[in-house]
Amino acid sequence: MAYVITQRCCNDASCVAECPVDCIRPRPEDPEFASAEMLYIDPETCIDCGACFEACPVGAIYAEDELSPKLERFTEVNAAYFQRHPLESDLVAPAKMPRLPAGDGPLRVAIVGSGPSACYAAEQLLSLGAVEVEMFDRLPTPWGLVRYGVAPDHAETRSVTDMFAAAFKRDAIAWHLNVEIGVHLSHAELMSAHHAVIYAVGASADRRLVVAGEDLPGSHAATDFVAWYNGHPDHAAREFDLSGERAVVIGNGNVALDIARVLTMDPEVLAGTDIADHALAALRHSGIREVVVLGRRGPAQAAYTSAELMALAHLDGVDVVVDPTELDGHDGADLAHATALKMALAAEYAAKPVSADNKRIVLRYCASPTEIVGDGRVEALRFTRNELVTGADGSVVARATDETGELPASLVIRSVGYKGRPVPDLPFDEHRGVVPNAAGRVLDGETALPGVYATGWIKRGPRGVIGSNRVDSQETVNALVADFLAGALPAPERDREALTALIRERQPDVVDRAGWQVLDTAERAAGAAAGRPRVKLTSVEALLATARRG
Repeated sequence: MAYVITQRCCNDASCVAECPVDCIRPRPEDPEFASAEMLYIDPETCIDCGACFEACPVGAIYAEDELSPKLERFTEVNAAYFQRHPLESDLVAPAKMPRLPAGDGPLRVAIVGSGPSACYAAEQLLSLGAVEVEMFDRLPTPWGLVRYGVAPDHAETRSVTDMFAAAFKRDAIAWHLNVEIGVHLSHAELMSAHHAVIYAVGASADRRLVVAGEDLPGSHAATDFVAWYNGHPDHAAREFDLSGERAVVIGNGNVALDIARVLTMDPEVLAGTDIADHALAALRHSGIREVVVLGRRGPAQAAYTSAELMALAHLDGVDVVVDPTELDGHDGADLAHATALKMALAAEYAAKPVSADNKRIVLRYCASPTEIVGDGRVEALRFTRNELVTGADGSVVARATDETGELPASLVIRSVGYKGRPVPDLPFDEHRGVVPNAAGRVLDGETALPGVYATGWIKRGPRGVIGSNRVDSQETVNALVADFLAGALPAPERDREALTALIRERQPDVVDRAGWQVLDTAERAAGAAAGRPRVKLTSVEALLATARRG
């Protein structure tokens, strides 16, 4: 019997280091790791020791004989990877950073942000010994995109926060939530209290389509819709008209599939999740029967992962519809493992019958929006059909043809990517939407700014899944520690007590770790009473009132 990695894999790679026979691929040092959809276990080499199972932070690994029916196919998926990538093991352990000596005092680091990239960086720093970490977030709650970006029916993915919470119980890390850098504290004030500052602020802006009608009522960014159904305080008061029968989601990444699932799945199933109450109430009265997911290139180039595409088959009362004429005829033999699986799944959906009684998720390919039309609000989406052209470098691009079409719809959601926002007092690359950096060291032109670092999406752009931030953060932490050991970081002028006093003077409503624990306990208790993981508080006022009661 072997262990099997399944849909929830977050690419954290904690399992790789724990495997005694080195049978999990790709590894962080492998070239394909950066673009891998998930990790895989070689069934021929696995010795059934369970070390990977214990290490997985999101519960994605199962013994082969314990897979549920909806996950059974992942046995085949794991094995197929190694048919294309035969296992070659050298059993070389990855290099580890040395523990820091106490010396004249600890290495003091501020981390701006509290999402997965921030948390991985904090965890790695704390493992080095004599380190003090101060973590800041402008919201009264931690966890960033894990709390406000992961779909509510993917609760296991959020369990990575349990690992972080356990690691952050020590006094070496302090939390300063509801504190905004650039408002309550300046970058210069942060620098004066630390050897280094790591910015891990993510990519919260949305990319636009730049087509006519994009701002009509009924046209929305995926960032707004996802934050709304996840109870983000900045978006909780938003309203979305779900009275029509068809919605169109532009873009075909995992976020687009998340939105399609939320719009079509049974509200009673969602009622057992931590979806925001206001979103659940709206979805109970939704009239949407069909969601069209529109991609500009073909099924082989779709941005969603094969695991997320496979999961659509298990939605009760929902058909997944693919037009067989839109499949490009590949048999998968010359495609990468994950791409071949995506093509096979698309072909399976294309061959399945549909029911008039079911809702539908329709996957459309090779189409680009040209205009959103309507008299005062969205009524239809116009698009151009594309043809695929292979460039000299092997890349496949979409080229518009003369063929056009129109889809009647009352709701259009653009899911064409996230983009970083400028960070106060830091250089910013407007084109890429990132803070310019080299291996995490923030650059002003060609010069690295002493003691200033970046990690996560604000460092590399919105690529990868939650666990991708582990390796990314390790690169930044390695650079920071190397600079510290080389004596290249300025010594702090303020100690922790002075910084805490300044924060409380500027922001009396700061929420510390104890305050968050009160909030977390209150939400979980409300959830337990309703048979849910938690009931989220969705306004800053309610969050602060609850934290104060503790």
